[in-house]
Amino acid sequence: MCGIAGILHLDGRPVSAETVTAMVRAIAHRGPDDSGVWTEGAIGLGHARLSIIDLSPTGHQPMTTPDGRATIVFNGEVYNFPALRERLVAEGVAFRGTSDTEVVLHAYARWGAASFAMLQGMFALAVWDSPARRLHLVRDRFGIKPLYYAANERRIAFASEIKGVLASGGVDRGIDWAALHEYLYFGNPLRDRTMFRSVREVLPGHFLTIGDGGITDSTYWRVEETPVIHDDLDTATRRVREGLEQAVKRHLISDVPVGVFLSGGIDSTALTALASRHYQGRLRTYSCGFDFDRGVNELPKARRVAEAFGTEHHEIHIAGGALPETIEQLVRAHDEPFGDCADIPLYLLCKELRGAVKVILQGDGGDEIFAGYRRYNVLSYDRTWRAMARLAPVFMSVVPRRPTYYRAARFFQAMGHPDPAIRLALFMTMESQDLPPTRMLSSGARSRSEAHDPFASYREAHGRLCDLDPVQRSLYADTMLLLPDQFLEKVDKATMAHGIEVRVPFLDAELSDYALGLPAHLKVRRGQKKFILRRALRGIVSDDILDGPKTGFGVPYAHWLRTTLADYARSAILDGGAGLIDRAAVESAFREHIDGRRNHGFILWKLLNLALWMRFYEPDLN
Repeated sequence: MCGIAGILHLDGRPVSAETVTAMVRAIAHRGPDDSGVWTEGAIGLGHARLSIIDLSPTGHQPMTTPDGRATIVFNGEVYNFPALRERLVAEGVAFRGTSDTEVVLHAYARWGAASFAMLQGMFALAVWDSPARRLHLVRDRFGIKPLYYAANERRIAFASEIKGVLASGGVDRGIDWAALHEYLYFGNPLRDRTMFRSVREVLPGHFLTIGDGGITDSTYWRVEETPVIHDDLDTATRRVREGLEQAVKRHLISDVPVGVFLSGGIDSTALTALASRHYQGRLRTYSCGFDFDRGVNELPKARRVAEAFGTEHHEIHIAGGALPETIEQLVRAHDEPFGDCADIPLYLLCKELRGAVKVILQGDGGDEIFAGYRRYNVLSYDRTWRAMARLAPVFMSVVPRRPTYYRAARFFQAMGHPDPAIRLALFMTMESQDLPPTRMLSSGARSRSEAHDPFASYREAHGRLCDLDPVQRSLYADTMLLLPDQFLEKVDKATMAHGIEVRVPFLDAELSDYALGLPAHLKVRRGQKKFILRRALRGIVSDDILDGPKTGFGVPYAHWLRTTLADYARSAILDGGAGLIDRAAVESAFREHIDGRRNHGFILWKLLNLALWMRFYEPDLN
């Protein structure tokens, strides 16, 4: 895992190596082992290296083909590179080293842009085609690895993080009002938007081509084009089991030690069980306990799993301690306000592990491809719940106005909405249309935000998925929006801030193609989520874990905002959000929240992150 950066001057001006060096320096935490800069006239590429495969100098980047035709900077891992390498060798290609980067480079030199669809893994890359004078920016199919860019008529600057793009200089820091509206609903901007109106993100499964003809956006993979699988139950069970085992084997490829984040849940236990079969040496597992877990302690369960599979197990106990400092560090890590506070434990865990391990397997993606969330169960009874939603106003009229009332009202409003695209969206937020989150903005900021539809990305997703049943539609929409924009963003920024590479075997290309193509009734059956995955893991994972409740880990941010963080958050919002927030609305929300009359935790947490981002990055509000 690494960091990449670069500039292409569309007007032909030479690129300054010093500028590219500054961009690489801004993201040096992503690759502390080595760095490099290459310039040739109007193009400049930079790289910060975290050495995982081929630790020798032959893995140094930027990397150029011997004939000088193509130059690459690459971030990530391609797990099918051994097979691609064999194919290239058979066609006469000679290799200097053993890195996957060199394979990706020669694949492009041999097959051009068609090679991008051949890559199975997590990656973001830039490749310069010298004879064609073209730059390609490419991102993996799920968006596991990030890639940002800012373009105008004179140049395009790109990097693995927004801070790298900003370090190129001359980037418009104006706020994106559409992104702000999305952020206030969902806790993050959606699709290619960032909070900076001039900075965009290459979409998952897409590649940009930049040359004399401008910028072209092309797609090499779309989730809705996944072939439908018609296997019977026993065949599907066997293929899921075999597919997951092969995925874990591929994700163990490394020239440095590999560990597993072990929570004791189904997904991480499955990874531990399968990795322990195939790892050369004794597998390391890491579990974490926090002093703010409010009774959710899975350390004993994780310990039993580690003992069962003979791993070298490490338990780490982390105190919340200086929470304001951690929150501020995470705003800088994301370069944007970010509403999912689950990045806090992940960030603290990686901070504790820094230097002890470079590569970690984690279970992200399992819930989205195998249906692990409660809402998938609800959607499997879509007609029943929608009928209940029509009756909700009658029985809700006699329910006391307490926090549980507002949660139930929000659910029934979402379930009963006549627009299926907005139903998709409202399931993904704790906000509601009858109490819009923009109420917290000043009048000018509110009008500018509300000029944009916060549900536009969900409308687009629904338009592409409208022929699917409700469960499959939600799974595919989550793959398009929730995974890249929230969960994978959280994993990348919280871990790479400490130079740790996290791999996600559940999003392996072959496994995910199969799982996504399975019908919904094999994922949710008679109220049981992850039905086919649980069935596939019988005999591999113990029954008490497969059949136990999904406890998860909840960061008690709403509690903090009533207690230890209340004064800090209130002051930070009112001071940092000047000109953007409505002070009276914020004061009122804090009073109701602290008194327990209503839970405003989600909107206040988002406002805290927004205010800190404004203080650190000083966006232009004009």
